[in-house]
Amino acid sequence: MKTDVQIAQEATMKPISEIAKSVGIDASSVELYGNYKAKIGLEVLESRADVPDGKLILVTAINPTAAGEGKTTVNVGLSMGLNKIGKKTFTALREPSLGPCFGVKGGAAGGGYAQVLPMEDINLHFTGDIHAVTTANNLLAAMIDNHLHQGNPLGLDPNRIVWRRAMDMNDRSLRNTVVGLGGKTNGVTREDGFDISVASEVMAILCLADDLTDLKARLAKMVVGYTYDNKPVTADALEAVGAMALLLKDAIKPNLVQTLENTPAFVHGGPFANIAHGCNSVVATKTALKLADYVVTEAGFGADLGAEKFFNIKCRAAELKPAAAVVVATVKALKKHGGVDKKDLSAENLEALKAGFGNLKRHVENVRKFGVPAVVAINEFPTDTPAELDLLDALCREMDVPVVLTQVWAKGGEGAIALAEKVVELAESGKADFKPLYPLNVPIREKIETIAKEIYRADGVDFAPKALKAMKKLEEDGFGELPICMAKTQYSFSDQPELLGAPTGFTVTINDIKISAGAGFIIPMAGDIMRMPGLPKVPAATKIDILEDGEIIGLF
Repeated sequence: MKTDVQIAQEATMKPISEIAKSVGIDASSVELYGNYKAKIGLEVLESRADVPDGKLILVTAINPTAAGEGKTTVNVGLSMGLNKIGKKTFTALREPSLGPCFGVKGGAAGGGYAQVLPMEDINLHFTGDIHAVTTANNLLAAMIDNHLHQGNPLGLDPNRIVWRRAMDMNDRSLRNTVVGLGGKTNGVTREDGFDISVASEVMAILCLADDLTDLKARLAKMVVGYTYDNKPVTADALEAVGAMALLLKDAIKPNLVQTLENTPAFVHGGPFANIAHGCNSVVATKTALKLADYVVTEAGFGADLGAEKFFNIKCRAAELKPAAAVVVATVKALKKHGGVDKKDLSAENLEALKAGFGNLKRHVENVRKFGVPAVVAINEFPTDTPAELDLLDALCREMDVPVVLTQVWAKGGEGAIALAEKVVELAESGKADFKPLYPLNVPIREKIETIAKEIYRADGVDFAPKALKAMKKLEEDGFGELPICMAKTQYSFSDQPELLGAPTGFTVTINDIKISAGAGFIIPMAGDIMRMPGLPKVPAATKIDILEDGEIIGLF
């Protein structure tokens, strides 16, 4: 069996200038990064303000397991399937972070015959967007410490600086650091630390900004710390915004690539969904909607995180109206949620499948709470038995949700034609009546409790004293009407990763609450969420190499 990277290397790509021309993008708006990737100028979106939008389709999933769900693969396959049935379609995805790429996950550009290309480039530096985010983040960090060193006219309390440094690699040793050691000339000694770059607020802002003007306005609002008399200090007060925006001037432009079947794809922005909002950029999504009949996009991890934030944060901020949603699951993953050990997942187990179905059922119910019709896509594996597939079909029909088998890994767009036809049926049915889950003008506590009870099905929320104090301070500082971006484990509906399936009888504990004022959301910390992951015992990096002839191996 060929690996993903072998399939990608054998594919025939079209010059990206041809892909751009095929969707009506003028050559003057195409900034080439070699033959197969390009930046698209923001004027493409600006010039199409009066063009009706295509239909927006969200691809989401059950809570992830080690068995894998294949959400990105289904996303790419669905976009190709829609093109096969005559619907002019774009796909819009996030950029992979180097941290997971060399850590646990490997590449993140789809799989098999449902990939975006050039796969190696997308996974390795790409067009430099994440590096630009890293540099802008660290410029601000350097200016904060220089401000302290040069006399601190703003009265920043060194013990209350909340802005951290960033790098796009899993490095647990940098989670907590001390800077300014070595004497007076090296700055003010204080505690600091690193987040992975995709957890930076700069990345969240890049993905939510409408244009360069909005980008600068959002950067200006970022809270970097507090004064001795407890007043917030922003990036604007440090006069850092202009230089940061300059570093991001190219990064804000969406990246155009293509799938294995030459479907156009925007791969742009990469915030994680367990610590940020987990969606690709607003600019890429809006531009794609002006260029296609259908735009297929995804939100990170399960629907309890990515989809909830897609609906409550991204769609609200960008005034998007999704027409339908696809909830991806596999038989293996559902059996894992039903209590089966990973080594036994290939064996038929109808009882475990039925028990694990509760996870899928809850996600479908949650999507419907936003007024968006859903279809279940079962990413089929050779080990799935007819009895298991029949049971899954029956369980879905009991809750009146359409279910479609997909074989996109093995067959590409051909394996998604049935799913594409069902998505078109839903999207053109007029059933969608999108609405966010909560209004913005209610107390922070009420918004958090609404998500915990309605989406997670928690009995309630316990707020630690630190969280209560932070919540009071945020409302006093005028941030009370921002949406909520929960930081929570991706593995469970609860804040306890070991509670698989559809747990009940639990409460969610909020340890702290942070602010991303530039991105425009409040971050309650549910459980112990790492903003800088670590490498596993055997990192994926140990299997990745480049041979003398330039061939890349081991990258997924």
